[in-house]
Amino acid sequence: MNEIRIERVLVVGAGQMGHQIAMLCALGGYTTILQDVSHESLQKAEENLENRMNQWVDQRKITKEKKEEAFAHLTFTNNLEEAAHDVDFVIEAIVEKLEAKRELFQRLDLLTPQHAILATNSSTIVNSLLADMTERPDRICNMHFFFPPLVMDCVEVVMSEKTSEETVETVLAFCKQINRTGLLLRKEISGFVANRILGAINREALHLYEEGIADFEEIDTIVKKALGHPLGPFELIDLSGADVVYNVMELRYAETGNSWDKPSITIKEKVKSGNLGRKTGQGFYSYSGGDFVGKNNPRYNSSSFRGRT
Repeated sequence: MNEIRIERVLVVGAGQMGHQIAMLCALGGYTTILQDVSHESLQKAEENLENRMNQWVDQRKITKEKKEEAFAHLTFTNNLEEAAHDVDFVIEAIVEKLEAKRELFQRLDLLTPQHAILATNSSTIVNSLLADMTERPDRICNMHFFFPPLVMDCVEVVMSEKTSEETVETVLAFCKQINRTGLLLRKEISGFVANRILGAINREALHLYEEGIADFEEIDTIVKKALGHPLGPFELIDLSGADVVYNVMELRYAETGNSWDKPSITIKEKVKSGNLGRKTGQGFYSYSGGDFVGKNNPRYNSSSFRGRT
């Protein structure tokens, strides 16, 4: 089978995942469009990427010429219709809500050329739940990047029963072109591989914390020093965002009906209070300019949860 030729890429959603995915595509030499309904989000994305690429130049990770070339490949727009009309590949990176993604895929099916591949960055919503909104289920797949995409190498590429071999061959070749390791999963399962393992760790860590077995910092330290993880589970929750973790748990619970998959009391309170992690400056830890600055005094300490289930 021949690969589909990709020259123009559209990334929908300029949030913490989407704007970095777009830069990866631009660095890979693709003409790339980053689209978002929010002008503010696009402006913030451009500023963040400018700062990150300047750091890379200073650190000699890339040359100034390579940076300028990447930005020459990258454009920002609010207009989905205009952005989608002649692309070969779309990566969706919007909010992790099924109905929002289904509506978007329905629109993309109408707006993009028939040959275009439509991929979702979701790790919890399998692509077959989106493909039925299109007339091209053979060209739909998951392409799950890990946060932050500009740092993390792995991409989980997931096919449904209707995804074609041609599509996954093209997506795996695309991963190689943007200097990422693409790994193919031939069977759909919510959470895929990495996040199912990570989810199990997070659930147990939250349970130990809420039972008063250990404080969140102590749990993070044990996981890092005993298991060799670069970040502890609570540091990872802060990095991803408590709201993202909450949405993932809600989706998993809706799928399984298992109470073990429901968002924990701690995660619910973090979302309710707006202390979502690095992006808000406060989560389990306190941050200044995105950097960890010391232990906070969480509303729910270990003793608050002792004996609660």
